[in-house]
Amino acid sequence: MFSQAVKAGPFVFVSGTVGIDPSSGRLAGGTIQEQTRQALTNCQAILEAGGASLDDVVEVGILLTNPADFDGLNEEWARWFPSDPPTRYGVKLGVDVPGLLVSIRMTAYTA
Repeated sequence: MFSQAVKAGPFVFVSGTVGIDPSSGRLAGGTIQEQTRQALTNCQAILEAGGASLDDVVEVGILLTNPADFDGLNEEWARWFPSDPPTRYGVKLGVDVPGLLVSIRMTAYTA
């Protein structure tokens, strides 16, 4: 069983979310920018379903298949969080899923 998010008091914890386009069920593209954009879009929808928004995000975990993609990830990240971004950490994704470049998890605080 998998929970996309869990609401605990004023917190919304979003599970690792990838760049799969919900309309097609396929990865949004082959670039880190495309997959990051879709993963953030998916995270945004999950947050909204839990009563939060990107403005409420206080921490983000980025898991990259290839750490060399960090610069490309940052290009898209800057579009979503142009000022006062949440704290963030990045690590290498430990599982090998064909074509998957990024997984993003978030914690939002809504009080």
